[in-house]
Amino acid sequence: METMTSSTPATNDATKTASPQTTGSLHPSGATDEDAVAINNSNRSTTPTSDEFTRYIMSGWAEHPDQLPSERAQAPFAAARRTALSRRYPGKRIVVRAGEMKQRSNDTFYGFRAHSAFSHLTGWAADSEPGSILVLDPEGDAHTATLYFRERAGRESEEFYANPEIGEFWIGPRPSLKQVAADLGITTRALSEFSADADDVTLSDETLSRDLSELRLVKDSYEIQQMRDAVDATGRGFNDIIAQFKNIIGVDRGERLIESAFNTRARLDGNTVGYDTIAASGSHACILHWTRNDGTVTDGDLILIDAGVELDSLYTADITRTLPVNGKFTPTQKAVYEAVLEAADEAFKIVRPGIRFREIHARAMEVIARHTSEWGFLPVSLEETLREGSQYHRRYMVHGTSHHLGIDVHDCAQARRDLYMDGVLEEGMVFTIEPGLYFQPDDLTVPEEFRGIGVRIEDDILVTAEGAENLSAGIPRTVDDVEAWIARIG
Repeated sequence: METMTSSTPATNDATKTASPQTTGSLHPSGATDEDAVAINNSNRSTTPTSDEFTRYIMSGWAEHPDQLPSERAQAPFAAARRTALSRRYPGKRIVVRAGEMKQRSNDTFYGFRAHSAFSHLTGWAADSEPGSILVLDPEGDAHTATLYFRERAGRESEEFYANPEIGEFWIGPRPSLKQVAADLGITTRALSEFSADADDVTLSDETLSRDLSELRLVKDSYEIQQMRDAVDATGRGFNDIIAQFKNIIGVDRGERLIESAFNTRARLDGNTVGYDTIAASGSHACILHWTRNDGTVTDGDLILIDAGVELDSLYTADITRTLPVNGKFTPTQKAVYEAVLEAADEAFKIVRPGIRFREIHARAMEVIARHTSEWGFLPVSLEETLREGSQYHRRYMVHGTSHHLGIDVHDCAQARRDLYMDGVLEEGMVFTIEPGLYFQPDDLTVPEEFRGIGVRIEDDILVTAEGAENLSAGIPRTVDDVEAWIARIG
């Protein structure tokens, strides 16, 4: 998806934020878990509460073998990340919270997603427990890591059947301390044993948030493979979308059928979508953050689809394709599309270790400026519009061209400017290239046939030792390939 303007690193926003990563109280009222159960169920619970029933439901259960899993593939990488962070904070106690459930309404909650920094440092991702806390305690010149979380309740506790927020009757089995320790390769303790210290360095500390962002600028081999897998799943999602084209034209709120097709793939092949899917048909494509997806898809429209599958590891792709729903570009649509494609390709050509991140945007903008100038849309010359204080061509593309990508869709957002926008590319960085052109339906500076056309092409790019790899190159991009793709599948 498009990033913000090129002057500042992109930050997560309403359309690109995955499931909430809050650190507030599970119960906004300040109530305890026991209070919350009573409050939430006082008008609808019929669970028996007699001593006789309690004795009965706590008896007659088979033994639960505490089978220990093998250490997950990400565990040694997470340990290396903790070591790298430890070097930056000698003698400091570091506390990184996973966050809590976020209330949606009354007694319903959004799906839990741990804070990205917590998952990055522990390897505990889609299966992590709300309220968990990672603590790095200083020990000599290094740190020891301990993961605190609320262990599963045994059958001798009423909460396994009476607490709808953590009881296994309600939400299913929860892991034991020993199981998580074996899974993640990290020492675990009960959450009740954690105590905060006034000198703790936490996520509220701007320096720690910055350092955790910068720790993710260069991806390790595990992360790079996750990005490849997320892109592959996203490609399958685009195939699913195209297969629906014949069913959506003229359907009221047909954009939501597009959204639904992709979201189904995200749930089948991953954890969920990495951000709210954009399915923007016709002039809706000119609204950069169109997520209502309630429009009708009309024969002859282009539809801009910005979508990414988030894997169980929480790593997400971020890909945009703009497709003719009837399978053929009109001459004007083709002209706009090929201008955007040229901007993307020219930007990609310069990617290699040693260039500055901002150069990617500058190269794409040279192409956008040239085409809008040749079409006669600009009130000044090409040379004048490219001047720093001018930028008339940016009327038709107000967003930036690239943002880092990984466990966050706008990854590394708190990194220092001299390491992000002004940073030098290194092998292992992953980011988007996503130029676009958007001609608003009421824009009188362009001919009528251009109005209401919005095109964005977005790919996920890996910096290699000698240059770059377009991870999403297998998802058709050229006019001929896109038309053949739709004919084959749709």
